[in-house]
Amino acid sequence: MIYSLREGVDRSTVMDVYPRHKAYYEAFRAAGGGLLALGPFQSPEPGLSSMGIFTSYGEAERFIAGDPFVTVGLADPKLLEWNAVHLA
Repeated sequence: MIYSLREGVDRSTVMDVYPRHKAYYEAFRAAGGGLLALGPFQSPEPGLSSMGIFTSYGEAERFIAGDPFVTVGLADPKLLEWNAVHLA
């Protein structure tokens, strides 16, 4: 899953919602929600977009449905299927 902040969303609004987003992703992961990794890209500008890696497409959909960044309209999610190459 990749999402970007919607145009016109300011950083202070993001920071106001961030504690709820953090609590949500921590609870989602603790409940076995299939979240493997989540975080913002550092370029071209830190914090404008982020990526989440999930164990399944369905888990990503379920995460998005309740993520405060999405539910309050700050971010536009995009789900992408990925063929991961596992290297040992």
